[in-house]
Amino acid sequence: MDSILFAKSLLLGLAIAAPLGPIGALCIHRTLENGLAAGVAGGLGTALADALYASLAAIGFATFAGVLSSLDTPLRLAGAMFMLWLGIQSLRASPSKPAARVSARNLLGTTAATFALTIANPVTILAFAALFAGLGLAATDSALDAVLVVSGVFAGSMLWWILLSGGVSIARHRLPDTFARWVARMSGILLIGFGIWTLGTVIGQLM
Repeated sequence: MDSILFAKSLLLGLAIAAPLGPIGALCIHRTLENGLAAGVAGGLGTALADALYASLAAIGFATFAGVLSSLDTPLRLAGAMFMLWLGIQSLRASPSKPAARVSARNLLGTTAATFALTIANPVTILAFAALFAGLGLAATDSALDAVLVVSGVFAGSMLWWILLSGGVSIARHRLPDTFARWVARMSGILLIGFGIWTLGTVIGQLM
C-alpha cells in the first residue's frame, strides 16, 4: 500500500510539473544555452517549491485530521472535481507563454530563481490540498503517509524536469510548435484519469 501511495503521488507530481509555462520555457532555454545541468538546476528549484507546498498541505491535514476525517467523502469528491478541472484546463490550454526571465548565471542561482518564481504563486497550495484530498490523505493522520506523498510529489516533479532537460539536451534544436501542446494534453489526460478513479472509489464506498 505504501508503494502504491508513493507511485500515485509521483504521477501527480509529474502531472502538475508537466504543463509548459514560463518556468518550463526557461528550463528549455537554459538547457539549450548552457547544457543539461543548467536545465536540471532550474527544475530543481521548482521541484523544491512543489515539495514545500505539498508539505504545507500535508501539515494542514495532519493538524486537522480529526475534523477532516469526518469530511473524507466530500473532500475526496472536491479533490476529484478539482483534478478533472485541472485536466480539462490542460487539454484546452494553448501553451505559448514566453520564458520567465532571471538574471542568475550559475546553477545555484538558477535553482534559487526558479524556486522563488514557483513559490510566488500561493494558489499552488490549494491545488496540492485538493489533490491530497483526492488521494484520501485527509482520512489518516499517519506521518509516514504524509512523507510518502511529499516525497512522491518531489520525485515526480524532479523526474519531469530531468526528462525535459535531457530530451532538449539531446535534441539541441528548435522544438516543434506542437511540443508544449502535446505535453499539456498528456498531463491533462493523467489528471482526468486520477479524477475519474477518485470519483469511482467514492461512489464505490457510498454504494
